[in-house]
Amino acid sequence: MDSESTATTCYRHPAVECHVRCVRCERYVCPDCMRAAAVGHQCPECAREGARSVRQARTVAGGRISATPVVTYVLFALNVLAYLAELVRPGLVDRFAMVGSRLVAPDGTPLVGDGVFLTSGPLQVEGVAGGEWERMLTGAFLHQSPFEGTFGILHITMNMVVLWQLGRVVELMLGRVRFVALYLLSALGGSVLELALADPWRSSVGASGAVFGVGAAYYVLHRRLGADMVRVNRFMAALLLWLLVSAWFTSWQGHLGGLLVGGALGSAFAYAPRDGRRVAIQAGAGVALLVLLAATAALKVSELTGGSVPL
Repeated sequence: MDSESTATTCYRHPAVECHVRCVRCERYVCPDCMRAAAVGHQCPECAREGARSVRQARTVAGGRISATPVVTYVLFALNVLAYLAELVRPGLVDRFAMVGSRLVAPDGTPLVGDGVFLTSGPLQVEGVAGGEWERMLTGAFLHQSPFEGTFGILHITMNMVVLWQLGRVVELMLGRVRFVALYLLSALGGSVLELALADPWRSSVGASGAVFGVGAAYYVLHRRLGADMVRVNRFMAALLLWLLVSAWFTSWQGHLGGLLVGGALGSAFAYAPRDGRRVAIQAGAGVALLVLLAATAALKVSELTGGSVPL
């Protein structure tokens, strides 16, 4: 028999003679197309198909594993940039701080507290009750000026230290998408509880609600993993002490709201069954919390505005 008639060539490169078959599809492959397998070699298509069938590693909450806590770095940078911006333009705080309902004079001067005010024109309502719903999140990225408030520059310093220390850990345990949801819903939870329980005219700023939510998730996730809880319990004791101290100096409502939402959502992320229902249960928990917070805020605004909810 003629030797050329029995020569075998690569199925991808017909001009290249070869004598090695793919162990899965048995097609001939040249050295450039060979992919090492546990036994023998595979063609590129079979190698890709096998890689798709391999189960990818996931975090304890089912998120994608990443080595770099990018979201924590971005949130940290946003808070610092917002702080620098408000130092340059202090008016940003009045415009974007969390305020439930506050009367404003025609010249833009906020009128707070109870009493009779003499003005030369009609008063306007600002805050969430005035339709400025964005304040419930923007206030979580602002902090006290170094020249004002009880804590001054310690306000942002304390929050950013905790975010830096805990955020990097919790983000890698949850995955980026779930960590974003945790942070933003915790911040929103703090604003909603403040809207519901605090004086509506009082202005508040700070990432404390979101940070408390991250702290609650940090505790829940470590319990889920069966970690040594001595150090974690010590941290939680300090966090709760901070919550108690804030009752005298800052917005304890915002801290407590973030803690409750973060604990609830962190529990849903950590303890959802590890099967096909996990993503649906986790997403459902997030949506349920969002609906609860929205309904609570709408009910309070309706109370403040006499039955109407501004949009």
